[in-house]
Amino acid sequence: MENWWITDPEAFHYGTKASLSVDCLEDTVVFSLTLENKEKLCRDLQKMEYFFRKKTTAGYIALQKRIMCFISSSASDRYHNLLEQYPDLIQRIPKTMIASYLGVSRETLSRLIPA
Repeated sequence: MENWWITDPEAFHYGTKASLSVDCLEDTVVFSLTLENKEKLCRDLQKMEYFFRKKTTAGYIALQKRIMCFISSSASDRYHNLLEQYPDLIQRIPKTMIASYLGVSRETLSRLIPA
């Protein structure tokens, strides 16, 4: 989604091999920042430390909500939650990827989408 940041936090912070990968489905602007440069920015500019803390906190909250939704909601509820959070995503992303994100088959997703 626009203005999202993504990384493999473990690999970024510990300098280990990444266990996550990112595939971009649309044209994307990519910025790269080393841990050393991030720490220097945070040391030198208090506003950057605040910025990174806000980004990290927002990402953590979004991940926690996704996990809670996944373990406590039905497929239909997960689908409607996705629609509520990202209304234009359904038109932009292939249905097979949406089904995978929701943890359902493509056929199940078809039953969830109103005709």
